[in-house]
Amino acid sequence: MKKILLILAMALPMLATAQSNTKFGYVNTQELFALMPEVKGVQARLDSLNKQYEEMLLGMQDEYKKKLADYEQKSATMTTAMKQIQEEELVTMQQRIQTAYQTAQQDLQNKQQEYFVPIHERMSKAIKTVGEKGGYTYIFESASMVYTAPSADNVIEAVKKELGIK
Repeated sequence: MKKILLILAMALPMLATAQSNTKFGYVNTQELFALMPEVKGVQARLDSLNKQYEEMLLGMQDEYKKKLADYEQKSATMTTAMKQIQEEELVTMQQRIQTAYQTAQQDLQNKQQEYFVPIHERMSKAIKTVGEKGGYTYIFESASMVYTAPSADNVIEAVKKELGIK
């Protein structure tokens, strides 16, 4: 029992010292990300690609609508075999449109990841650098915090400086 008390008596001052040296910071990474200059360029490229896909899909849909209207107009005078061929063409066109839409969505997601991952990595590196230079034990995401003590530091300005953002 005396050994336990002795160990506790020796450990408490070390814990108190360790606790008093603990430095906490927080940063809003969404705000920081939006301030990074390369984000606007990437967003413009993604918007341009999205517009190209939209135009392509609208063209495909217009072609389908014309083909469908033509079928509906002429179906009364078509033979059963001709109707079947036209209906199969319409189904094939619908499938092509659906496949093109899915491919476009996947490509946009891939491009978004390809473009944004390096920016996120650069931001994370800057936060880490600020943490190391500033002697922080932890830097938290401010958007997910329930409470922030007055002793915690908002490090967004230091990270912006590290990233060269004014």
